[in-house]
Amino acid sequence: MDAELAAEQAHVDRAYRRLEELRREVEEALRAVLAEGRGGTHQFREERDVIVRTSLARLQQLDLGDQALCFGRIDRRRPDGEVETFHIGRLGVSDRDQEPLVVDWRAPVAEPFYRATGRDPMGLVLRRHLAAEGRRLVGLEDERFEQTPEAVHGGDPPAPEGAEPGPMVAERPFGGPGALLAALDRPRAGAMRDIVATIQAEQDEIVRAPLPGVLVVQGGPGTGKTAVALHRAAYLLYTHRFPLERQGVLVIGPNPLFLRYIDQVLPSLGETGVTLSTVSGLLRPLAPRAEEPAEVARLKGDPRMATVIARAVRQRQRPLRRDLEVPFGSVVLRLGAEETAAIVASVRRRPGTHNARRRVVEQLLLGQLAERYRERLAARRRVSGHRGQGGEDPELAGLVEAGEEDDDAEIRRALRRHPVVREALDRMWPRLSAEELVHDLLGAPALLAAAGRGVLSPAEVRLLVRPRARRLEEIPWTEADLALVDEAEVWLGPRRPEAGEARLVTYGHIVVDEAQDLSPMQLRMVARRSLSGSLTVVGDIGQATGPWAPASWDEVTAHLPAHRPPRVVELTVSYRTPAEVLAVATPVLRVAAPGLEPPVAARRTGVPPRAVQVARPEDLGQEVAKAAAQLAAEVAPGTTAVLVPGSLVAEVALALDRAGVAVRDPRRDGLGGPLSLLPVDLANGLEFDAVVLVEPGAVVGESPQGLRGLYVALTRPTRRLTLVHHQPLPEPVRQGLAASWHAGGSVR
Repeated sequence: MDAELAAEQAHVDRAYRRLEELRREVEEALRAVLAEGRGGTHQFREERDVIVRTSLARLQQLDLGDQALCFGRIDRRRPDGEVETFHIGRLGVSDRDQEPLVVDWRAPVAEPFYRATGRDPMGLVLRRHLAAEGRRLVGLEDERFEQTPEAVHGGDPPAPEGAEPGPMVAERPFGGPGALLAALDRPRAGAMRDIVATIQAEQDEIVRAPLPGVLVVQGGPGTGKTAVALHRAAYLLYTHRFPLERQGVLVIGPNPLFLRYIDQVLPSLGETGVTLSTVSGLLRPLAPRAEEPAEVARLKGDPRMATVIARAVRQRQRPLRRDLEVPFGSVVLRLGAEETAAIVASVRRRPGTHNARRRVVEQLLLGQLAERYRERLAARRRVSGHRGQGGEDPELAGLVEAGEEDDDAEIRRALRRHPVVREALDRMWPRLSAEELVHDLLGAPALLAAAGRGVLSPAEVRLLVRPRARRLEEIPWTEADLALVDEAEVWLGPRRPEAGEARLVTYGHIVVDEAQDLSPMQLRMVARRSLSGSLTVVGDIGQATGPWAPASWDEVTAHLPAHRPPRVVELTVSYRTPAEVLAVATPVLRVAAPGLEPPVAARRTGVPPRAVQVARPEDLGQEVAKAAAQLAAEVAPGTTAVLVPGSLVAEVALALDRAGVAVRDPRRDGLGGPLSLLPVDLANGLEFDAVVLVEPGAVVGESPQGLRGLYVALTRPTRRLTLVHHQPLPEPVRQGLAASWHAGGSVR
């Protein structure tokens, strides 16, 4: 085996040398074009800028940092019986004769590395996983396909009497089981790692799924759904490079902390041009600055609010209540209220956004007023003719002599500047920003009642009303408000369309993580940013913790593009969450979401979770500090998190400080430290080696979805879990702890 490892190291060294050559070639080309300066023709400058952008992007792609270039090899038999070898890695590297030294993991030839099984070897003779530390190989693992690998068996013993049955542990082999388990056992850091070297067959099937349409990925805790979605984005950019580089790829996460957690995954796969954002971040520069009760947020997220917003816009398109009288020169121009109603009705029937159609209202209004003026002018001229030259009105003399076309243009310009006309236009069809419309709507009970008539109940109208701010800059926007602002902007368009102020940017593909927590109005925000209806929607119905908790994915896809029927796939194996932790969480899931099946655990740790009950509430913080220090020492140099109900964050932080336990606030400092303290509602999508969960009963009481919030918190650790509580534990947790202690007796 030493000879095999040495041979592989020689090949990897050759690939690294070639990678360095490629970097030098790109750097030399970049220096050469920059040395030519900024002069030359327009075409030359455009070509130079393209070369610079392309070179910089290529240098980023070729910079692997401390990531291994090559992590695998496949030997496959050709139809003529010969065996050909391909090394699989993060990016493709060929020698000067264009012979591949390393094949990009996304290339079709690399697919068997992830998908081959004993039953369907896909032509493989050998699959080899290479373990590396930087550029040095430290081990290899071979899977030979001359015969079907035997499945690893080792079922769970029966659960103790009265205990809920614990989760199953997978009884089938994984691709590269040694490499996979080694990756799972590595300590966590402050950022998500890619899984490019250990993608499993069920995951790879999702990664390589076709681009068009909506793909929904349902996956329980630890199934790798986020990593799979990010690898899918990288795969699609590789496979559909031409359209997607131009159209863009967007990844939407639940909060800024989560985005910081995942932000290095795509760059590690050679893709740096992907946009990361929260749903609220799509509406920059607006940002949520306030919280609101869950029932208010739920109502604002209701799809009925789309109708309310549309009606609110229509209410601002209104005829004048009284006849319009415009003093103009020595005459008064009159336009009947019914004529302004006809103008408004006519423009309402035209396509376009509200602000864009303002110009049409203006043209029609000015046209009718100019016509009135010409009529008055003609009448004066007739009267003046009967009186003789001495009776002509001197104020009209210039216009009487002017040409008709010049006369009409000058009249319209003068009328447009008239304050009475401007006031009438603002009354009939005001220019509006989306922020103004929503602020006015929520701050005026009468406007809200009118827009919601037949849609919202009087009680719901009262729930939505809030005090007005003195200035737009002072409005305390909430997450749910921004979806209403976005809806309003669709109807209104830019305040001044000619200035090109539109904030709506579309993308060729969108990845939505933790999609189960998005309201229908937020899903509408996502849908309108999809250029072609191509989305990857990722989440777990069982982990829905927001004000909106769908019972099925049909409730989510109903608000997404419907160019073709959505596809729903499920990840069934939990690679991250061990069996002992899932044993505690599974009874909670069965009560919180009875129709869902828990994932199957890929491994056990042999260490069951433990619960520490505190006799006095004032001792809670001290016990949390002890548990946190103990777990941090057990999993060092890995990460430990103290997850706390929102109401207890300040109390626990003070107790940890008094005990001399150093923790960081990830909301401010990120997730890089060994010990973090954060509220439970920010934990979704994150993972830690160990977790101290404080007061599970309070988590249930404070989460909008009760037990589902607890299910999320329980499933964050990859190795250790400790519960510290004074309040009684929820009954499903008590059952799960009994099952977990029994399951922990057998180590896989």
